[in-house]
Amino acid sequence: MARLPIPSLENAAADSKPLLAKVEAQLGVVPNLFRLVGLSPAALEGYLGLNGALGKTLDVRTRERIALAVAEANGCSYCLSAHTYLATNLAKLDDDEIALNRKGESKDAKGYAAVHFARRVAETRGKVTAADLDAVKRAGYSDAQVVEITLAVALNFLTNLVNNVAETDIDFPAVHPFRAAA
Repeated sequence: MARLPIPSLENAAADSKPLLAKVEAQLGVVPNLFRLVGLSPAALEGYLGLNGALGKTLDVRTRERIALAVAEANGCSYCLSAHTYLATNLAKLDDDEIALNRKGESKDAKGYAAVHFARRVAETRGKVTAADLDAVKRAGYSDAQVVEITLAVALNFLTNLVNNVAETDIDFPAVHPFRAAA
């Protein structure tokens, strides 16, 4: 059971209701994470804004690869569950690719560069080496895309922290980390 209350749509904060309605229109449902973050309308607005902006720049496969790597690094079962579902059904990644992504790897060379860099950003809290940065840029990512990958890590870190603090009830097929996060 969640350690913070997850309101129903009817009991959501008044200023969160229009934002949650947009989530429902887009996804067909409102996952627990959104209702939880909606306890703070300002937090929900900020989360949705950055998520929407990055959705215009990074392709869905890259975003899901990053989300899986970061969730695994942070031991977030909720995000692993949600992003495994999205990686399978939206990004059309296969089970082998998803398992690799969770480790910061990929069968795809460019995908590998992005997800490996993202995992390094998460593990080092941004203190990546020059070699880490060079590798992602050699794979064809621009300086702007390096910033976007870094912000995608931060966005996923944010949801991992919220879900780990709240112990959010998982409303996707459950997936758990390979090992407990440190």
